[in-house]
Amino acid sequence: MSKNKPYFIIFGNEKGGTGKSTLAMHVAISIAEQGRKLAVIDLDLRQKSIFRYMENRQEMNNKIGIELSQPDFFVIEQSLLDSKKEAQQAEQSALQQQLDNLPEDTEFVVIDCPGNNTYLSRLAHALADTLITPINDSFIDFDLLGEVDADSHEVNRLSHYSEMVWESRKLRLVGGKKPLDWIVTRNRLSSLSSRNNQKVHNALTALQKKIMFRYVPGLSERVIYRELFPKGLTLLDMKKVDTMGKTQASHIAARAELRNLVESLNLPEKRGS
Repeated sequence: MSKNKPYFIIFGNEKGGTGKSTLAMHVAISIAEQGRKLAVIDLDLRQKSIFRYMENRQEMNNKIGIELSQPDFFVIEQSLLDSKKEAQQAEQSALQQQLDNLPEDTEFVVIDCPGNNTYLSRLAHALADTLITPINDSFIDFDLLGEVDADSHEVNRLSHYSEMVWESRKLRLVGGKKPLDWIVTRNRLSSLSSRNNQKVHNALTALQKKIMFRYVPGLSERVIYRELFPKGLTLLDMKKVDTMGKTQASHIAARAELRNLVESLNLPEKRGS
């Protein structure tokens, strides 16, 4: 990799269905809209959700004649080698080659990990400067962070995922790097408040001090996200591309949520500024 090493933003958890790829796409385009150079890498070797999202965006760019922000994007292909060790080495080499070939002016690398524990996912977590872990508003997803007492909702034991993040933290410190900034966000939030919502909120507020993550608001569940994916668009593109009809108040609120989330990431300033 170049001397000007990029800042790594990793989207990771070990549960699917949390809106991780949609969140990663919106954060990536938010950064690109600021005129920052970035690359997006998809490590989900089966679903390839963010890679497909980017392909859809590229097609839309070719159709409409309005230039949309288009980061470089790649997917790491799954090795077909029979040996597990050799397959892991091949996938690691493929990832490293992509990183080595990034342009010198690349400021950020956004990596979308699969919703399960894989070798490439563990490598990506070890690279993370900022790790973003979205969870649904449920104690089923909360279990990703730790085992919760059924009555008190106190965390009795850290999950395997939290322990993996701790290992990543230690590797960074041993390597003389800045501490990992781990962000946990409740994503796909329901517009209706409930006792469960409040309990999850309270549990996350208490747990963030124990295992050193920052708990920040995510994005609400909205139909618009499902409509944007096949077009490769984000909420930030809707003013440029009139494909969704009249802007609704909910879309304005959604953009405000996204803006607040990106600001809360506390990403580094532009080089030379």
